[in-house]
Amino acid sequence: MEDVLEVYQRPYDPRRPQVCFDESSKQLVGEVTPSTLPQPGQPAREDYEYVRNGTANLFMLSEPLQGWREVKVTDQRTKLDFAHVIRDLVDKHYPEAESIVLVMDNLNTHKPASLYEAFPPEEARRLISKLEIHYTPKHGSWLDMAEIELGLLNRQCLNRRIPDQSTLKGEVAAWVSQRNATYPNLRTLGVVVHASP
Repeated sequence: MEDVLEVYQRPYDPRRPQVCFDESSKQLVGEVTPSTLPQPGQPAREDYEYVRNGTANLFMLSEPLQGWREVKVTDQRTKLDFAHVIRDLVDKHYPEAESIVLVMDNLNTHKPASLYEAFPPEEARRLISKLEIHYTPKHGSWLDMAEIELGLLNRQCLNRRIPDQSTLKGEVAAWVSQRNATYPNLRTLGVVVHASP
């Protein structure tokens, strides 16, 4: 636990961004009988019967000191899915970073070995060399700030029936856009952060 807390106390350094990573699944649920909209004096009505349309996985990336988050929606959560999200993190989101300080839990797919299963050895090694990984302790995943962001996403956006993955992607993209715009980085809020010398 102390390791993760020490990471969070480091000053902001754009060359070494601190990124938290977590994931969650979402059951896709459709309606058998369409819901009725609320009317004056009548609440909205939703039939208890539903159609299960499978599940989707949500990969959350969050850089708390910058007020940035990104969510990738996938069909499943395999080692290959994890590896591709990590490659996007390194190459798409932080290509100029010297190193990415990555906080995540100990899920079986969250291992450097997953990158070797997805990519040729040279590519896997290149990606791993850009990461400084810090795992939350067992039963301590609540220390991962990406888990907090996932909780907010679930309460603010996904706590209802969502029938398919395309609807889910649209809802998640809108939430991410609004949240990134509403909660800007700490430097613009007047919080003192300094880059390391």
